[in-house]
Amino acid sequence: MLKSDFNYYLPEEYIAQHPASIRDQSKLMILNQDRSIEDKSFYDLPQYLRSGDCLVINNTKVIPARLHGKRKDSGSPIEFLLIKQLTECEWEVIVKPGRKCRPGHEIVFIDDRLEAEILEIIDDGNRIVKFDFSGIWQEVLAEAGEMPLPPYITEKQTDSERYQTVYAKYDGSSAAPTAGLHFTDQLFDSIRAKGVSIAELTLHVGIGTFRPVKEDDLTKHLMHSESYQIDQKAAALINQTKENNGRIIAVGTTACRVLETVGGIDKRVKSAQGQTDIFIYPGYQFNIVDCLITNFHLPESTLLMLVSAFYGREDIFKAYQHAIDSNYRFFSFGDAMLIIP
Repeated sequence: MLKSDFNYYLPEEYIAQHPASIRDQSKLMILNQDRSIEDKSFYDLPQYLRSGDCLVINNTKVIPARLHGKRKDSGSPIEFLLIKQLTECEWEVIVKPGRKCRPGHEIVFIDDRLEAEILEIIDDGNRIVKFDFSGIWQEVLAEAGEMPLPPYITEKQTDSERYQTVYAKYDGSSAAPTAGLHFTDQLFDSIRAKGVSIAELTLHVGIGTFRPVKEDDLTKHLMHSESYQIDQKAAALINQTKENNGRIIAVGTTACRVLETVGGIDKRVKSAQGQTDIFIYPGYQFNIVDCLITNFHLPESTLLMLVSAFYGREDIFKAYQHAIDSNYRFFSFGDAMLIIP
């Protein structure tokens, strides 16, 4: 299967520049088992859940991962996007422009109170860097950094918390798990009232989720690894749900990827932490996830390939065309779908 098989045309005006005024009032497309399509609102989600189901959410928290600085020797402007923390002071980052940052170069941020040295070149844009700062890292980063919105969101945002889920707990992501942005505390109350349990896991979203597929032959694409963790409580809840014939409903492709990483053909998951580079595209056999809540994804992205594997490429493309015809909003701040394969 080829990357070009996942291309489609989206008029620019369909790219959401701001979130819905109220989180759960975004649109929700239902893709049913019989391949019928329903147009609902996200607050209608509990109608499609059953007692005994388990909703699995990714509780990662987006950090202010975009930093603007300058080369210490030349004063040239440099931008960092923090991707993965390697040690207390060392990070993998995307550097722009990469050609201006070689090993030994030093970058200065916020009036010299935060500096970084380039240690290693990974590829054209990625570097290993070591930060030097005084004080508490989270406080320094909060002062120096900004929310790393995707490049297709060009309009200024007034509330950075709208790029966080209401259940975000653990710092570490360079992008939000956007399917979770539609949930409210009140909606969770309604979901629990239906007898649906909620399990939490963590995947810190990095370049692995969004890195462009460069090779047209999908078998040659290598995913960049991302850190994940799922504890014994969550694993036990998911396994119990499976044993009782409940459905596992992954909130987002990130939760889906963790579940399929830690799940086996015996339909059970185990508690674990580590790195995952799982790449899911058509032909993949899902072991754990029964239903998927997800936003609408970019052309030729690994995320579009994952949902195509889950529901079928032709049916997903029909759904995307329906979304365009029905004025759905696309990408990070856009609307959502519930896929019931």
